[in-house]
Amino acid sequence: MKMLSVLISLLLYSQVIVSQNKTLPLNMPNCVLLDSNRIWQPVNEAWQTRCFIAKLDSVLLMGQGRVNILHIGGSHVQADMYTHVIRQCFDSLNAGLRPPRGFLFPYKIAKTNNPLNFSVSYGGEWSSARNAAKKFTPTQGLSGINVQTADTTASFNIKLNRDSLHRYYTTHIKLFAYSRDNGISPIIIAEDSTQHHAYQVTRIDTSAISSVYSFNIPYSEQFSVCFDFSDSSIVRHDTITITGIYTDNDEPGIVYNSVGVNGASVPSYLGCNDFERDIKVVNPDLAIFGIGINDATASDFSDSLLVANYNTLIAEIRRAAPECALLFITNNDSYNRRQRKYFVNKNGLIARSAFYELGNEWNSGVWDLFQIMGGLESMKKWQQEGLASKDKVHFTFAGYDIVGRLFWQAFSDFYLNY
Repeated sequence: MKMLSVLISLLLYSQVIVSQNKTLPLNMPNCVLLDSNRIWQPVNEAWQTRCFIAKLDSVLLMGQGRVNILHIGGSHVQADMYTHVIRQCFDSLNAGLRPPRGFLFPYKIAKTNNPLNFSVSYGGEWSSARNAAKKFTPTQGLSGINVQTADTTASFNIKLNRDSLHRYYTTHIKLFAYSRDNGISPIIIAEDSTQHHAYQVTRIDTSAISSVYSFNIPYSEQFSVCFDFSDSSIVRHDTITITGIYTDNDEPGIVYNSVGVNGASVPSYLGCNDFERDIKVVNPDLAIFGIGINDATASDFSDSLLVANYNTLIAEIRRAAPECALLFITNNDSYNRRQRKYFVNKNGLIARSAFYELGNEWNSGVWDLFQIMGGLESMKKWQQEGLASKDKVHFTFAGYDIVGRLFWQAFSDFYLNY
């Protein structure tokens, strides 16, 4: 048994370390504190963490089972730059398995920045709402954003495989949508290089305000959605609203889902009526939390309020996915702008302590990006290295790339040392 355990450890080590070496930069900038790049663990770990590790072992060792990872945040995550680096790293562990892309939203229709790893085109007139706005449509789900149309000519197309390094295959699509007067139905058109096929939809969930429409299609790399207005009264001006899309198949592997909205705080997601319903669909085995940078901009910010809001959000997730493990990412160092001048946001220190409090409360890990960057006022150093943008809140493409690589190094070290 001891020899078997050693062989298993070596197999896991070789798989993860190869993936890690592909992502580590040759020369890490001096502003990065590599000695701090680790996932802190509490003394008493949650049983959900052990459950997640066991499922990950099953995929890596036997190519069996599905591991669903959900990363939630604000603008850092909506841009899907550092999160896509993490996605590519997890994909590299799939080793020939063909899991789907998972949850996504067509941000381009809302005229906001869309992840670069899938493309969206659309026609017709659309409007949008997001959970970070002062007044937003409460009927939103996990994505925290929606798009609506009453245009009978409206449609959109999603092409999943803009990233030539990884291929995503889809046989099942769940469309999170609702028609105000139940007079509009979506139609999906699965596309390949030679032909197009239209498929009927099945409404599988009418218990929530928003419905879930299910499609079963052949393997497809892209698909289009249009709408049947035949049951809609022109007088009533019915509308159809899209709140998210889940692309799926029956293959084993690791699926990394990222959800972010520019300007979103923790309360932004608490206001989404269908959040818990959508969590059940994604069914995460690990939730990575990167929300907090927008919470900490307020002058009256408190760690107790951030912790209380997070506790409410986590309770929603755990009701929908009781076995879900948790991992917290601290805020990055940042600056506030007032009267054309930048001032260091000292709330970053308060937020950092709040994330460790959450880690202890939920017996879960913390990745301390604030400390890895160099602590308070470190954003200036990152900017001097060309890794942070002028607003001293966000990173450049190169900066996000490094953040993603650092996270993967810390995660793989945590996994190998488990």
